[in-house]
Amino acid sequence: MKPINIKEKHLLFTKTWHPHRIALVDNMQVILAKIKGEFVWHSHDNEDELFQVLKGTLYMQFRDRTEVVKEGEIIVVPKGVEHNPCTKNDEEVHLLLFEKLDTEHTGNVEHERTQTEYPEI
Repeated sequence: MKPINIKEKHLLFTKTWHPHRIALVDNMQVILAKIKGEFVWHSHDNEDELFQVLKGTLYMQFRDRTEVVKEGEIIVVPKGVEHNPCTKNDEEVHLLLFEKLDTEHTGNVEHERTQTEYPEI
């Protein structure tokens, strides 16, 4: 039980679209990620996802709209809702995510960006 410095943890990796686990809370995981550009359309049948923007602006695309999530804000994507996170103008965005341990990175979609293991930092 020690404090976790999120800014320091973000300095430990450079890869975008590659989540890193920093903590476990019951059956939930706290994840850091850096994103840049567009991800992949996907959904999670049984899990909600919480995204907190630590740096930059996240554009969370849904099939019927795009929500702009600014630094210091969160968005919760309910289970079963198709979404595609992205950034604009080549901006690198830093995120904190909170999700169940068994949440698959890209839901039931297989993609070149799909990660199956999240390194712990």
